[in-house]
Amino acid sequence: MYIQLNEQLTNQITDFKIGTVHYTKIIVEESPQMIKGRTQLYQENLFLDLQNTPVAEHKAIQEWRHIFKTLGADPSRYRPSAEALLRRIAKQQYLQPFHSAVDLNNFFSLQYEIPVGIYNTRALQGAIEITVGTEQTVYEGLNGRDVKLVGIPVSCDEQGPFGSPYVDSKRSAVTESTTDALQIFYLPPSLSNESCEQLLASASKMFTQIHGGDATYAILNKEQLQTTI
Repeated sequence: MYIQLNEQLTNQITDFKIGTVHYTKIIVEESPQMIKGRTQLYQENLFLDLQNTPVAEHKAIQEWRHIFKTLGADPSRYRPSAEALLRRIAKQQYLQPFHSAVDLNNFFSLQYEIPVGIYNTRALQGAIEITVGTEQTVYEGLNGRDVKLVGIPVSCDEQGPFGSPYVDSKRSAVTESTTDALQIFYLPPSLSNESCEQLLASASKMFTQIHGGDATYAILNKEQLQTTI
């Protein structure tokens, strides 16, 4: 799978970086009780923490709001997905189990306080480019509404856009029949490459412990704009 980061992103945000993980031969099903329990407990602890430190004061949230603003999107109107999740937790609107891939993906997003997307690679075609959305960048989101992605980082294949750190598309959604998936970690610019490597290694190991299969990961940034995984 060939993935390329458009230079427009690294030109506007020097330390822009993403982590990509390609999973093969996975089994997606109902989340095991361990994941359900761990996620619920984590949300309850987060709720308590958020009473003392508001969402807007969390460093990774601030960094992604800055990215949206720099690229031309209003982060108060188009909130990065991790911020939207944390704001739900702050209101005790806890996430309910969906299936193992989505549940673990949400757990990673809460744990690292960054947007994380997971996509069914069987729904994707050809090379993938991560670029900046324009007026013409629109898709049907998981919320069932047409989503415009002006000034927001967006992942595209030969068919068009399919994912972003705002809301993902319906066409690339992972289901219980998915066996191959692409996961994108929208990393904080301030995180060192070494820490990014550790994050991807830890997350992909946990994912394959639950789903089986194999994982290959890579980091894209201004030094490495493309990868094949």
